[in-house]
Amino acid sequence: MTQGPAPRPLSDDALCELLAKQRFGILATVKQSGHPHLTTMLYAWDPEARVLRLSTTADRVKAKHLRRDPRAALHVQGGDVWSFAVAEGTAEVSETTTVPGDAVGRELLAMIPPSAQPEDPAAFLEQQVAERRIVIRLRVERLYGTALDING
Repeated sequence: MTQGPAPRPLSDDALCELLAKQRFGILATVKQSGHPHLTTMLYAWDPEARVLRLSTTADRVKAKHLRRDPRAALHVQGGDVWSFAVAEGTAEVSETTTVPGDAVGRELLAMIPPSAQPEDPAAFLEQQVAERRIVIRLRVERLYGTALDING
């Protein structure tokens, strides 16, 4: 059997670019048993602050896990099955948005790309309150990943 090319580590710039290009990742939190809990999440990446922001509702299990143990990681797939980025860090869970236009609601609105902004921001903010939305802020402390260059 012939040994193929080995994956190459991606640079910090390439990892940040991959995080910026994608919108979905798999969030890993720690269950009380110590086992991982995985869930697919939409996210927004702030490369300057090195923070991933994710929206969820206050009653979701991932929020409960992160309040108990803030260690988390987000796995993001690259353009092929051999390319990926993993962002590890410490998460903080915001308060629940309770008044349309409060700080958490504005943060949720700011997570939406300009091309996808709601036509009626006030209605969006009211919906976030009704859904009891929160923001998970994953402060990235370690970023790693690889790519595999295969020709033909």
